[in-house]
Amino acid sequence: MGYKKKTIILAVIAALIALVYIFYDLSGNIGYILPRRLMKVLAIILTASAIAFSTTVFMTITNNRILTPNILGLDSLYLLLQTFIIFIFGSRSLVMMSGSINYFLSIGVMVIFSLMLYRFLFKGENNNIYFLLLIGMILGTFFGSFTDFMQVLIDPNEFMVARDKMFASINNVNKDLVYLSLGLIVLVTLYFIRFYKYLDVLGLGKDHAINLGVPYDYVVKRLLIVVAILISIATALVGPITFLGLLVVNVAYEFLKTYRHFYLIVGSILISIIALLGGQFIVEEVFTFQTTISVIINFAGGIYFIYLLLKENKSW
Repeated sequence: MGYKKKTIILAVIAALIALVYIFYDLSGNIGYILPRRLMKVLAIILTASAIAFSTTVFMTITNNRILTPNILGLDSLYLLLQTFIIFIFGSRSLVMMSGSINYFLSIGVMVIFSLMLYRFLFKGENNNIYFLLLIGMILGTFFGSFTDFMQVLIDPNEFMVARDKMFASINNVNKDLVYLSLGLIVLVTLYFIRFYKYLDVLGLGKDHAINLGVPYDYVVKRLLIVVAILISIATALVGPITFLGLLVVNVAYEFLKTYRHFYLIVGSILISIIALLGGQFIVEEVFTFQTTISVIINFAGGIYFIYLLLKENKSW
């Protein structure tokens, strides 16, 4: 079966799961329940699309299917920002803060951090993408340690508020933020179209891409900005989901078996939607909200990550 037919099958499965999620056990006040479910489905689609889209581009840039954008430390920075607000102003300030203010503040901080990191690391000619990843890992560890330090010092009741920010949640997603995220993702996608034509060549590696006439540094810097913005949007909208990108993109590579990035991106997005919608359905109907979607995704993703490491180790 060709990758085109497989992509269509994924689209059908994603549509069926969305319909099941929307209409399953739809009773009671339908006028209240149905719009909420539709909004949650839209939030899931946007989050899944942003994570899968950015991870596919990032893996192509790094030419490595184990590395994800989370290695840049953006998730850790998001948790640091939320904990810092509680540490300085108290949990009431975070609760009373407008959702859009916290949303734009989170995106702004993460994007500015990424831009400063890129500008500093790509300033010299000898610096490359792997040095960027190393610095990102170090800063991510630093942000995580500083977050843990502040959480130890704050009041236990306020710690519970900070703890809620550590896990992705789609149950109380803000409708206005969903529409804002949709607009931002559309704008980023339109900007990305300029560089889409380079992805298939970038997948061959830096040396081959340069030899084939790709302005490598220029393209990679712009694509990294796209990746940073998409991950920032997804994280600010629902919270951090560490292993989702790693899981869905590798499954897309294994299932579609193609180098064509159009189908890889679309396939990754569809698999991501299936994973998030299916996971959220399990959270609501099986676990009755006793756990969160990020716990399920991270558990499955962690196991798959270990499998990938063992697989790569055998190939060496």
